Amino acid sequence: MNRTQRAAGAVVGSAVGDALGAPYEFGPAGAFSERFPPAAGPGGMRAGGGWDAGEATDDTQMAVHLAESLLERGGLDLPDVFARFRRWAADDPKDIGLQTEDVLTNGMPWDLAAAVHFQVNLRAAGNGSLMRAAGSAVYFAPAGPAATMDAARRIAALTHGDRAAWEGTAVLHELVRVALADGDPLDALPATLALVDAEHRERYAAVLAPDWHPGLATEPNGAVWPCLGSAVWALRGTSSFPDALRAAVDVGGDTDTVAAVTGALAGARYGFDAIPAHWTEPLHVPLPGGGGRVLRLPELLSLAERLGEGPPSR
Repeated sequence: MNRTQRAAGAVVGSAVGDALGAPYEFGPAGAFSERFPPAAGPGGMRAGGGWDAGEATDDTQMAVHLAESLLERGGLDLPDVFARFRRWAADDPKDIGLQTEDVLTNGMPWDLAAAVHFQVNLRAAGNGSLMRAAGSAVYFAPAGPAATMDAARRIAALTHGDRAAWEGTAVLHELVRVALADGDPLDALPATLALVDAEHRERYAAVLAPDWHPGLATEPNGAVWPCLGSAVWALRGTSSFPDALRAAVDVGGDTDTVAAVTGALAGARYGFDAIPAHWTEPLHVPLPGGGGRVLRLPELLSLAERLGEGPPSR
């Protein structure tokens, strides 16, 4: 399988997971399989929770804005990314996380807004920087582990002042990078954990361990570490893209984000062709702050192809 297939798998897979999980958000565990029993096949997209069938949420919307900034600016322009996020937040998206909304609307400059939020609230380890990471992980992958993890931390810090969110986003970037290079992201976990900031390494080692499962989570999966842990658990316990996404949505809780993160990992591992067509056909990404555009599969595939080329040579 070539790198282009895996890059498309990561970008489209994350969007598919987002749309697949959205109607089940904050519902009980097992809701997807109750509606679509495993014996009947992968199951389908459905409407619910204010979302149309196949409609991606803020997870993918922010990922697209980030990706388009990287491509149009020829690299990581943090003030530009923040400005795009702000325009998105001001354009009445259907959903926006409370922490992200506060950071993007508090009037502070790009390099202070998240830090000030964290100083005031002392809590900023939500999964909002993790959910939007598929495209940036693909983009920075050619630069190697140190560069991709550094970029992940800097992007996460735009909206999340807690370093725990930075480290989780960096881990996801590195696992996607390994998969794009035909490696096994699960085998790469020990080496990746060694690159995590020492203060947060033990927490991530716990949720990424082979014997961890979502029932052991000590916080809701709206937090960054159980969200990432649940996605890796779903990947570890299955052998196909559809089964990984089923496991992710069946966890319950913040289903769109757990499934978006799982979709990025499983898509990079199994490639675009492993994603059921009846999940990609209705997929669409309304883009607040994007001039009224709605992205569908052709636009997402084009985005993935350009992201896969990586940063321009200097």
